[in-house]
This record gives sequence, structure tokens and C-alpha cells, in this order.
Amino acid sequence: MTRCLLPLKNKNSGWPLLYNNRVKPEPLKQITRALLILLSAFFVSEAAIAQRQKVVNLQKYDLEAYHFGFILAANQMLFSVKPINNHQLKVWPATAGPDFASDSLSLYNVTSTPTPGFTIGIVGNLRLNNNADLRFIPSLAFGERYLDYTILTYRGGQEELINIRKSVASTYVDFPLEVKYRSKRLNNFAAYVLGGVKYSIDLASNKKNNKDNNNVAIKLNKNDFSAELGTGVDFYTNYFKFGIEAKMSYGLTNILVSDGTVYSDGIARLGSKVFQLSFTFE
Repeated sequence: MTRCLLPLKNKNSGWPLLYNNRVKPEPLKQITRALLILLSAFFVSEAAIAQRQKVVNLQKYDLEAYHFGFILAANQMLFSVKPINNHQLKVWPATAGPDFASDSLSLYNVTSTPTPGFTIGIVGNLRLNNNADLRFIPSLAFGERYLDYTILTYRGGQEELINIRKSVASTYVDFPLEVKYRSKRLNNFAAYVLGGVKYSIDLASNKKNNKDNNNVAIKLNKNDFSAELGTGVDFYTNYFKFGIEAKMSYGLTNILVSDGTVYSDGIARLGSKVFQLSFTFE
């Protein structure tokens, strides 16, 4: 838990200053943008030399009924946070914030901060037709997210604006089922888009309210469902197909478990969100 005092009141209005915690640009998003720019440049260069004769690797690879592979990926887990309506106007009792001293309190703001993680998995690919495949990729994903709360406390007639950070570590077993639509091969290159759904089990979820010296843990549901959308490119080498893929998963359910504190009851919906940059070997 991180706690710090913040400036309290605006001299002109007498009302507390709003704190706007800006999240720094996520590295994975920057990597994804760079990947898309490189792909665009690659398409232009390939179009310019498309008429040149090249040796085509793995010519019958996409005609196989099924094949397998594995995936290595960097991920970035975060939350989509929706506070309750008029959360700044609601006054909570002292029991709603047991890990700091106050007579009462108000939730001023809550945001999510991501951190890098990684994913490993197995690829199962079933051919549907010349351009479409059905893919099942059971994976193990590791990551950590932060929830940053700005809370206005009242004690002995005095007001304090404090920041509290809650760390949420997750270890997911993911079961995504995706449909991959691939473009026509250009020599040893093909681009594709994909979409699907994912069921996840959080092995690190903690529905029980753990308290260590009054430090309240954030409790999440063990099960989650997500929608997925992504794009990527395949490169056909002499011995295997290598892919680079950027994908986003957006949680469809509220995974936050209520525990009677301002940390959970001040949030109307907490959804999972994952950005992933993958490297596939098939």
C-alpha cells in the first residue's frame, strides 16, 4: 500500500482539488503501433517486388487438416474501471477504509495502472477452408495490475486527500477459441485477422478477505469471459511457420467481489483488459 498526502483545497472555491492521475503510455501499445507501421511498409515493399520469382516454402502447409505449435507472448494486464454514480458525493463510514485512520471518507477517484507480464501456450489449428482456421490456444498468463485510489478522509474536523495503491497479481489459465481469416499468400508471407472468445481461470484469485495489519486485499472472481480481436502476419520458413500477432482481450463480466469496503463498493464494474504481443511457431 502506498500512501501520500496531496494538496487539499482550492483557495478560490474552497472545494478540494480534483486529481487527474494520468497513466503513462503503455509500452505494449507502442510496440503494437510500431508493428502496424512495419506491416504497412512491408506490404508496400512486397507489392513492388511481387512479380519477382521466389522460392515458395511449405507450399502445402495450409492444406493440412490440422497442425500444432506453441506461442510465446508479452502481455499487459489492466482493468477497465467504472466507479459508482456520484461517488465523490457519497460519504462512507470509517469501517469502509480499515487500513487508514478516519472518522469518515469519500472516494475521490480510482484508476488502473498496468505492468508487463508474459504468456506461454500451445497452438491447435483446424483448417476450415482455404483462408479460415479454427484455433484453440490453451495458455498460462502471468501479470500484475494496480488500482490507484484517491480518497478524501475526514478526521477531527480536518480533511486529508490521500493516495492508496492496491496490487492485484494474477495467474490465468486461458482457453481462447478463435477464428483466423488469412489473406492469400504472397510468396512466403500472409496477413490475417482473428476474433473469438476466451474463458479464463485466475489461479491467484482470492475471494476471501485477507487482512494483514488491516491491509485489505482486492478480491476477484475466479472465472472470467472475454472477447478477443487481433491481427498479425505469418512468415513461411523452410521448416516452420513463424507468426507475429497483436491482440486485445476485453472482459465481458464484472470480476470484482464486494467486501463492504470503499475499494470494492465504490466501483460499479471492474472488467479485465489485456494487450498481448505474440510470437507463434507452428
